[in-house]
Amino acid sequence: MTYPLAYLNGRFLPFHEAALPLHDAGFVSGATVVDNARTYRHLLFRWPDHLARFRHDCAACCVPLEPTDGQLAAAAGELIAHNAQLLPPGGELQLVTFATPGPLGVYLGGAPNGPPTIGMVTYPLPFARYRRFFTDGVTLALAGTHPTESAVLPPTVKHRSRMHWHVADAKARSDSRHPHAVAVLAGGPGGSLTETGVANLLAVIDGVVISPPRETILDGISLRTTRELCGPLGLPFAESRVGPADLSRVSEMMLTGTGFGLAGVRELYLGNPDPKRFEWPGPVFRQLLAAWSDRVGVDIERQFTEVATAP
Repeated sequence: MTYPLAYLNGRFLPFHEAALPLHDAGFVSGATVVDNARTYRHLLFRWPDHLARFRHDCAACCVPLEPTDGQLAAAAGELIAHNAQLLPPGGELQLVTFATPGPLGVYLGGAPNGPPTIGMVTYPLPFARYRRFFTDGVTLALAGTHPTESAVLPPTVKHRSRMHWHVADAKARSDSRHPHAVAVLAGGPGGSLTETGVANLLAVIDGVVISPPRETILDGISLRTTRELCGPLGLPFAESRVGPADLSRVSEMMLTGTGFGLAGVRELYLGNPDPKRFEWPGPVFRQLLAAWSDRVGVDIERQFTEVATAP
């Protein structure tokens, strides 16, 4: 078979044939719980953690998840095994798992709702998308406020209702006049920085790696990995709010996300033409990136700078 497969509601089918009805709640309301995992050397990284978070988030969003963990793991494994054969040399996959409440009967004249929709698809990992993170460093731009931890849908949940990130990224690029700026949002006392649409945010102050409090941000699997790597390196890790008033003490900033693992931030725009610049690539970032590469058995920087430019 020379085309990629998808998994939808219990069966495998060609990717190009996978589709949701227009009255599915995921399309009508954006009511979709989602998870994004990736492979290293064609093996899913921390899949049990991704699956556990996905099941937790489905429960938090009142989206029934009927397949067992064993069934979902088997489907993911079969999908990766088949679709990885179609990759070019050095290629990797992203696995997207999603669930919705299913079709809404009101759009069919009052038919019953459901059943729930569950699907998995893979995409070749877009190395080129993140290449600049490693060649130029990340440019961030403050673009608005983040949902609070007291919201009906807490920021810890991963879902596909991403209109606020679409608008925030457009605003970040427009306000900073930087074509590749990544939006970062603020929230809480003092307008503390929270996260971006592609990754969790970390700051380094006096040698301590600092994450925003976990209840204010996405429960990132890559964030968990980075925190675990800090211990053996002798790097203290803490949770604390970091706002604009604290930036004079920040030596480094980093992003940690599924697609790229870890990337260093070069500059941050705060609504004026002159960005706050950080040490890039900084020593803490270098230590952690090397540890990330050792953990996954792949030279991450080389993967993004060389595979991204391969013909």
